[in-house]
Amino acid sequence: MKILISADMEGATGVTWPADVLPGTPQWERCRRLFTSDVNAAVLGFLDGGADEVLINEAHWTMRNLLLEELDPRAQMLTGRHKALSMVEGVQRGDVDGIAFVGYHTGAGTEGVLAHTYLANSITGVWLNGVRASEGHLNAHVVAEYGVPVVLVTGDDLTCRDALGYAPEARMVAVKDHVSRYAAVCRTPERTAADIRAAAKEAAGLAVRYEPVRGGPYTVELEFDAEHLAAAATVVPGVAASGERRVAYTSETMYEAIRTFKAVTTIVSAAVEEQYG
Repeated sequence: MKILISADMEGATGVTWPADVLPGTPQWERCRRLFTSDVNAAVLGFLDGGADEVLINEAHWTMRNLLLEELDPRAQMLTGRHKALSMVEGVQRGDVDGIAFVGYHTGAGTEGVLAHTYLANSITGVWLNGVRASEGHLNAHVVAEYGVPVVLVTGDDLTCRDALGYAPEARMVAVKDHVSRYAAVCRTPERTAADIRAAAKEAAGLAVRYEPVRGGPYTVELEFDAEHLAAAATVVPGVAASGERRVAYTSETMYEAIRTFKAVTTIVSAAVEEQYG
């Protein structure tokens, strides 16, 4: 049994503030260990549950945040940027039996600790076929095309609630309770490590591949906080204005949809000015 862990940082234990997740800050250095603890707990749990192989895909910011030297030596880590499927890179290899979303968060324009979708700001909402979508929601549809179930989700309590919409059978662990976008009631790393490990052990039993889902076409709509960002997004072929500060595009597969999404966010991030956005 092979498990893929997609590891994001905003939903990690103790993380509540931008400096906690921005590479290079003192707080980021501190929170890297908390993040690594969550991921390692998931690794240990999956191995407890019978996994033969665990691959961790770094999915936050520069994708160079986890401390390799503190991970269980039986795990492997894919680190670094510019990956074909970004946050769920590795699922397309055809040998993954289940995927875990560790350290995830809610989507842009919704409540949740450090809520956003791909870009820390600028995007105020994302919809997939008319349903507001978080990163977890989008990524769950991508992995479904490869017949891979989402078996574990960790993050704040609202992230777990969000996951009920895209992975209702998955085991879920809330490592903190949302108070505001930048505040939460946090459990200690000792407690969250135990909770995640126990949930991952159970989740290993859910790691059974199924027939790939072919549910297209998929229409993705994005809303931005400024009109010029919507205009910039239309540089990507197939992306067109769909309303005030909005663009949309349609793809036949989620593979194509997520790659177009990546192109749009790359173009838009380059169009953001430091002070005025």
